Amino acid sequence: MTTAARTQELFRRADAVCLDVDSTVIREEGIDELAKFCGVGDAVTEMTRNAMGGSVSFQKALSDRLSIIRCSREQVNKLITDHPPQLTPGVKELVEKLHQRSVKVFLVSGGFRCIVEHVASQLNIPLHHVYANRLKFFFNGEYAGFDESQPTAQSGGKGRVISMLKEEYGFGNIVMIGDGATDLEACPPASAFIGFGGNVVRQQVKEKSSWYVTSFGELLKELEKI
Repeated sequence: MTTAARTQELFRRADAVCLDVDSTVIREEGIDELAKFCGVGDAVTEMTRNAMGGSVSFQKALSDRLSIIRCSREQVNKLITDHPPQLTPGVKELVEKLHQRSVKVFLVSGGFRCIVEHVASQLNIPLHHVYANRLKFFFNGEYAGFDESQPTAQSGGKGRVISMLKEEYGFGNIVMIGDGATDLEACPPASAFIGFGGNVVRQQVKEKSSWYVTSFGELLKELEKI
């Protein structure tokens, strides 16, 4: 079992940091907000809880929820305009500090690219550092499914993204930070995993994390030790 001290050391020396987005970088679950906006919030929230707990395969949970929501392109755009994602306090400062130290930062999300790109622009993270799911729409803007070929659409997908990043950039030490089961699963191939409970505490993740934090301030404080 990796100790908290070892995880902290790996974080301080990271070549790259991968951040989950929903309930980590932002305060809400994007798919739940979209469901609420489309009038099917209650049906989808319970399914999200099951997906994050790891009790159903991620791809099935995503497909089932989207088949209930069936959002149009116009609804997605209006959601981002009317209810933009709320950044978790401290995340902007953390990303700035990592960038100052020449640490590459990636957003790796089971959420939707159209929302995650909006978050990335707020954090000055380049869009080619975003890995997320793509919604598909017919020419008239109606929902047409999602791109099932994206690694983030499948269980274990975040680990696959990290393996790809290691291969592409030659990173030796990648740290994954997130609140859910899909984030925990990404280590290995991530060198270390930090559980994040600043927005929601998932008991399974808390118990299995060698280092569990409830604010980005704790991570900033760790970086200041160098």
